[in-house]
Amino acid sequence: MFALAYLGIANDPDTGVPDAAPGNEVTSPSIELFTSMSYLVFTCVMLSSFIVSVYRNKTMALMFSYPVKRQKVLISQMLAVWIYFMVSSFPIDFNMAGLSFYIQLIVKSIVIVTMSFIALFIGIAMKSSKATIVSSFLLIFLKQANIGDLTLADNVVFPVILTVISLLFAFLSIYKAETNDLM
Repeated sequence: MFALAYLGIANDPDTGVPDAAPGNEVTSPSIELFTSMSYLVFTCVMLSSFIVSVYRNKTMALMFSYPVKRQKVLISQMLAVWIYFMVSSFPIDFNMAGLSFYIQLIVKSIVIVTMSFIALFIGIAMKSSKATIVSSFLLIFLKQANIGDLTLADNVVFPVILTVISLLFAFLSIYKAETNDLM
């Protein structure tokens, strides 16, 4: 990202005219892609560590032995990951003095972290931490996909639909926790 922003100035060998750095319209989407990707993978690793691995190691039985409903235990673990989000420290073309910046940041964080519930469901179903992490990569590729001029990254409807689907998967992850055995 640094090279794109600051080292892009050079003389064009054909014309001798200095080329300019690509600018914010190229740099900002790339930063958002890498931030979203690392954020989604990070949250899926946390969910995998908190939930999927304890199922795999069969230590969830101890947690479920407490006089608290299983759904509450799972919801608390999911919320512990969901409320943990970072503030971007590398602004390029954002107005950090405006309220819209923070609203956009919070909304994007909520969407990305909520997407991790799809990967959590896959990890629980397969009883595999690796499946959770691989699913997170597939989800970020889906969210940032583009074919020619068609892109899902700037589409407003797609993240809303994906968030609703993610909440459905979160519900399915805890739906039968009281009746499912731990095997």
